[in-house]
Amino acid sequence: MQKRVQEAADKLVESGAERGLQVAAYRHGEQVVDVVAGVADPATGRLVTPDMPFWSASTGKGVTSTVAHVLVERGVFGYDTPIVELWPEFGAHGKERATVRHALTHSTGVPGVPVDTTPEDLCDWEKMCAAIADARPWWEPGTKSGYHPQSFGYIVGEIVRRATGTPISQVLREEVAGPLGVADELFFGVPESELGRLARLEDAPSDFEMPEGVSMEAMFADIPFFRVVDGYTAAPMAAMPDAAFGNRADVLTSDIPAGGTMSARAVARMYAALLGEVDGVRLVSPERLREITAAEFGGVDEVTAFPATRSLGYALGATGTLDSLTLFGMAGSGGSAAYADTATGITVAVTKNLVSAGDFTTFEALGGLVVNVGGDR
Repeated sequence: MQKRVQEAADKLVESGAERGLQVAAYRHGEQVVDVVAGVADPATGRLVTPDMPFWSASTGKGVTSTVAHVLVERGVFGYDTPIVELWPEFGAHGKERATVRHALTHSTGVPGVPVDTTPEDLCDWEKMCAAIADARPWWEPGTKSGYHPQSFGYIVGEIVRRATGTPISQVLREEVAGPLGVADELFFGVPESELGRLARLEDAPSDFEMPEGVSMEAMFADIPFFRVVDGYTAAPMAAMPDAAFGNRADVLTSDIPAGGTMSARAVARMYAALLGEVDGVRLVSPERLREITAAEFGGVDEVTAFPATRSLGYALGATGTLDSLTLFGMAGSGGSAAYADTATGITVAVTKNLVSAGDFTTFEALGGLVVNVGGDR
């Protein structure tokens, strides 16, 4: 498997389809793939290494959810704990019945952030949490599910902070990354001293051109994902997760747990420790694993307007051809993704630095080599 994946990764880089990438896979707690290819930073010629963290957009939501599950496992809070028991301000404007379960399933009814949100705002934890707490819900919490692109991280992260008294980045380090030996490869806020180790992102070439005289807001006004409700939107135009956003030092060093910075092997190892034991570490019990991978929602997403199936904090079924509902995890808008397969004991992660919005061709090609071989598919 290692050889086949390495050859495929090398071809992607040689063809120009990718600049630099990592692929990692575990099976039943043992690493079976550890592949790197290409250049991490074209300006310096720095090569990708296995321990190099990549900012990986919403792939980080799976890490955020995992932190929550570890705390539930310890009894710090429960899935049906009302959020207001931990964060009283969140109950404003009819959100008092929202629970931790609703937060994990994108069902709180607060998918948006203020329409004028900037990257600087996203770096201000208190400001974002206050804005989200004061938001009017787009639907009654728990009655519908709609993807919460940025608010998910603050809602779950503030639940964690209120319950433990510590930021989610510290809880990740102490409860997940540290015990698994990947504390220097799996981050929310990256320490400034580590920034020089990160891969540098680039936007993939695109043939798209904005029509002359048309604003971004007008161009996307009829797309549900970009609609504005009561001054809030799921996708603020000034803070789109492109390469420039993912290269900003302030973004990288702040806790913005709708995304995350990680090596492929670190996040694949995390998922392996959800499935079972990895070098003596298991993050949740077998009973908890069954609970967190059971479907909680299936239907049309209120925000994306596409069909979705969700468990407690993860997407069920990966991308495109990797659609088995035994797969749970998260993909990031730039093309990175990390998933685990409860049917085979396989976990796989792909990180990359050529940001291709909504294009998961590389993950499907490389992840497919792992998942399909692992399951004899």
